Amino acid sequence: MSNEITTNRNWFVDLLKACWGVLNFTRKAILNIIFIILAVLFFAAMSSKKEQPIVFENNSVLELRLNGTLVEEKAFVDPYGEVLRDAMGDSSDRKEILLTDVMNALDYAAEDPKITMVLLDLQGLSPAGLSKLQEVAIAIKRFKETSEKPVVVYGDYFTQDQYYLAAHADHVFLHPMGSILMTGYNRHRTYYKSALEKLKVTSHIFRVGTFKSAIEPYIRDDMSAAAKEANTQWLSQLWNIYKADVSEQRDLTGDNFDDTLSGFLDKFKTVNGSFANLAKINNWVDNLMTHQEFDAYLKEQLETEEETKISFNKYLSYVGQQLPTLSKDRVGIVVASGTIYDGHAKPGEIGGYSTAALLKRARLDDNVKAIVLRVDSGGGSAFASEIIRNEIEAIKAAGKPIVTSMSSVAASGGYWIAASTDEIWAAPTTITCSIGIFGMFLTFEDSLAELGIFSDGVGTSEMGNINIATKLPNQMSDIIQLSIENGYRQFLQLVANERNMTVEEVDNIAQGRVWSGVTAKEHGLVDKLGYFDDAIAAAAEKANLTDYTISTIKAPAKGFEKIIQEFLGMANIDSSDLLTDVAANQPSGLAKVLKAIIGDATKWVKFNDPKHAYVYCLECEAIN
Repeated sequence: MSNEITTNRNWFVDLLKACWGVLNFTRKAILNIIFIILAVLFFAAMSSKKEQPIVFENNSVLELRLNGTLVEEKAFVDPYGEVLRDAMGDSSDRKEILLTDVMNALDYAAEDPKITMVLLDLQGLSPAGLSKLQEVAIAIKRFKETSEKPVVVYGDYFTQDQYYLAAHADHVFLHPMGSILMTGYNRHRTYYKSALEKLKVTSHIFRVGTFKSAIEPYIRDDMSAAAKEANTQWLSQLWNIYKADVSEQRDLTGDNFDDTLSGFLDKFKTVNGSFANLAKINNWVDNLMTHQEFDAYLKEQLETEEETKISFNKYLSYVGQQLPTLSKDRVGIVVASGTIYDGHAKPGEIGGYSTAALLKRARLDDNVKAIVLRVDSGGGSAFASEIIRNEIEAIKAAGKPIVTSMSSVAASGGYWIAASTDEIWAAPTTITCSIGIFGMFLTFEDSLAELGIFSDGVGTSEMGNINIATKLPNQMSDIIQLSIENGYRQFLQLVANERNMTVEEVDNIAQGRVWSGVTAKEHGLVDKLGYFDDAIAAAAEKANLTDYTISTIKAPAKGFEKIIQEFLGMANIDSSDLLTDVAANQPSGLAKVLKAIIGDATKWVKFNDPKHAYVYCLECEAIN
């Protein structure tokens, strides 16, 4: 019997050893494969440093194919994950276009004798904030004025945002079966009050500000009158600016916009239901052409049988090779783009600690003589916003000028971090202010009780017994509300101090209300109206700089992450050459609703302010 037990035990031990051996071998094999991939990337990156000069012919067309979303800062992509996803054939679909890349390419092409024309391809351009479109439009106009070279655009169709840029070209062509549809600006949201009641979820809302409507979806089934008033005001301002800009470029009148449905129908009947012909009679386009006819047009303009094109991305690499080394004196750009979270965040989002660290890096760099804070944010954590603002105060104390340049959005927390800079520049179409504060969380005591689930226990204090599965005591609600009101007073006092106003004056124009850049300047909440270049010039002037380099302050990558990012950045993969079926990537009506619901839910999960107090502008998401 003893021998049988020993034999069984030995067999079992041998089986465990065999299994462990298999697992150990698999683990080592996977690690070795990853190591080999990283080693290959390392040597590829090192060899790529010896880049061959980019050569292209004279009489070339710069094909400015804007395929993706215009952004102030590209979102972080995990290089390890991206390499593995590429290897598995599952690469990220995220496509982003750095706004400054577009502007720099146009500015350099204006002086480049090899470039004789710019061809805009806007078919893959995603919706963008009007201020970003204006920045590109200004660069297009600057290109035309300084170079006297033509800008041409052709499209099968144009969305409203795409057409804004198209209108700034010298010649606009549309496919005979194409379309342009002007719908103006709107703001619609999904509301959950009744759904939460049916699910027996209790919403605890704490806010200050008549117009602070970020939490309305959780306490209403429709938009409040105050929110409608505020939204109508800034949406109308944006739409009026859009129409004025397009009308100026295309020599249009008010009759070309704002048709009622019956008025549009009457026009549509005159062209027998052709959107392309409607665009032609509205003077939105110069002519209707098939692809083949447009190719022939280009050859005729260039006086060549076969036009030579250079892509946007390839041209950017060429520009990078040509730029000379300039002055050591620098204007440092710190980009604050995305939602503001407590702690550290990757590019594409704002972390209280990580963005403050970038500002500190600029403060301690002796070559950085002035700083521009480029803000494109609807806010987020109140605590993180204050951490960033504290570093701005340290920069001012160090004697370095710091100027804010507002992009599409600089509201709530985005305005909080801008408030203490030496000067605030906003585009006329920037959405800003939203000076208000709120707190929100949900409890599920009734939902769980319906399922027969209950929470009970003991604690050493009443406050310690509070959780999402129990009813929130009235006293705790009062405590949170007092904290939110204190945060609002801090916000008002901050703005009053920095804008030389009284708290009462700020309160009258605050209350969580959103303003356009134009109205914000009228109220004294921004200093000047202008764009990125204007803010950079202002910062340089404050530092008495005439010869300087502009550089973006970034956190340094480390270790293998740096190697992989370097390799991926050097790989000459021209995403602008990839054809994109935009229509196929647009979600259906139901999918849009579901996407909005999921987006709202996940947003609150990610918010991490230590006191659950937020300076955030939900309305601003519609235009960024």
